[in-house]
Amino acid sequence: MSQTHSTSKTAAWIESLRPLTLPLALASIVTGSALAAWMHHFQLDIALMALLTAAMLQILSNLANDYGDAIKGSDTETRIGPNRGMQKGLINQAQMKRALIIVIILTIASGIALIALACKKPEDIIGFLGLGLLAIIASITYTVGRKPYGYMGLGDISVLIFFGWLSVAGTYYLQAGTFDSIVILPATACGLLATAVLNINNLRDIDNDRMNGKNTLAVRLGPLWGRRYHFLLLAGALLCLVLFALFDLRSWSGWLFILAVPLLYRHAMYVLHEPTAVAMRPMLEQMVKGALLTNILFAIGVVLS
Repeated sequence: MSQTHSTSKTAAWIESLRPLTLPLALASIVTGSALAAWMHHFQLDIALMALLTAAMLQILSNLANDYGDAIKGSDTETRIGPNRGMQKGLINQAQMKRALIIVIILTIASGIALIALACKKPEDIIGFLGLGLLAIIASITYTVGRKPYGYMGLGDISVLIFFGWLSVAGTYYLQAGTFDSIVILPATACGLLATAVLNINNLRDIDNDRMNGKNTLAVRLGPLWGRRYHFLLLAGALLCLVLFALFDLRSWSGWLFILAVPLLYRHAMYVLHEPTAVAMRPMLEQMVKGALLTNILFAIGVVLS
């Protein structure tokens, strides 16, 4: 019995960590690093430390999300998505608080190490310390606090900013030591794909979220416009990559991301024509795979070009 309980608790912690989300968080770092390599600025040690910091931030966000939804009562038995540790009662509030504190400390340590490694100018150090603090606060306050922004429909813009613009451009800057507007299109594409993952999650949970006062953008738009919005996110991401390949790349390899289009198209058509929240459940993993494949193919194409 003791071993079974221990195994169950371990599984509960793994579920709360949500390992499926980690590759997507790291994809933006890979994209930024690929752009740095393309511009002859790639630095392996900085890229690896950025990957570690991004992973810690994603884990922090996942744990805080579970904590916030659990204490607010948003994770109920009617929720279609997988049950988390706190929802199952295998992780209590005090244990999750301790885990959050530990992860916050590790995230800060990783971020400081990254800044110390990459930043030489005082203004860069101050700037990235501020951005790091902002990222930690954003990770926690998505569902935690009196007015969590995830409950107000602001999660999508947050994902676009942090998983797109800041992650990709920030990774590039840390290696190149300068900003180049050329990264904007790939950064936007990366952010839109990550936002699409969040939107599928919100479409799956739309009924439960609506009943529990969690007014995500999907809840605000409604099922029909939420699905149309999803199509626009994918189309916008691909458009950004097409424009980048047309205007900034001069090699066939820059079009490798096109290989992911059939998967994204099938996914988009399914989402558009399946009106039920239950039908969205298998689409989350598919969207993660589609976004990851697109980002990896794009990164490989940029490096080869």
